[in-house]
Amino acid sequence: MRRMSDEPSSRPAVRHPRVGHQVQRAVMQLILDTGLRPGELLPTEAELMESLGVSRNSVREALKALQALDIVEIRHGYGTYVGQASLTPLADGLTFRTLLRPADDAHALAEILQVREVLEEGLIRRLAARPLPVEVLDQLDVIVGKMGAAGEADEPFADLDREFHETLYSPLGNELIPQLLGAFWNVFDRVAGVRQWSSDPAPEVTVDRHRAIVTALRAQDAARAQEAMATHFRGIEKRAEQETRGVQ
Repeated sequence: MRRMSDEPSSRPAVRHPRVGHQVQRAVMQLILDTGLRPGELLPTEAELMESLGVSRNSVREALKALQALDIVEIRHGYGTYVGQASLTPLADGLTFRTLLRPADDAHALAEILQVREVLEEGLIRRLAARPLPVEVLDQLDVIVGKMGAAGEADEPFADLDREFHETLYSPLGNELIPQLLGAFWNVFDRVAGVRQWSSDPAPEVTVDRHRAIVTALRAQDAARAQEAMATHFRGIEKRAEQETRGVQ
């Protein structure tokens, strides 16, 4: 591997961002080349210094940056391990980006909702194109029933709503889907918490919209399932706009 010189010997070191990025990429490439899996131990700092040809500070800075991306996990006193490469950094960045906007600016949050809407409408169309396992449809009905009971008791059911969407796409067998949807969900939930939004003002409407999705899926009606999902998101977007602009 080509050595990367990052500290001139004749004058104090001035760290260049490009060098830091090179070291980060080199560590990631080393993980890939050696076939390390999540949870496995990386070489020591000294070994990384030797193999990459950089200083201890450069290695440490690169590892800290990669830890922020969940690519590595630093366990003080034990070593550095391959991380899970989750989408948590994505959620953190989107949350910060949204909260940077003025509290009465609904556009940033609308952008996130639009991306999630496009994603879920595409997923629901693919899902409805095949017969779904009866046990999955029954499980969705159970979740909707619990949502209805919570709404009648004037209790929040955000966790049930999230469970509904995670269960909905489980037959696709795509591990990235719940992670990606979870990232968008976390952004919306965290922004709502910071902005102190109220709970759903019409829980029975939310429950009916989820029930309509299940009904369409039981009928294997892709067009109706997609429309039910679009209607659901129009309700979310309208509520978000009202809350953002202080409309009760």
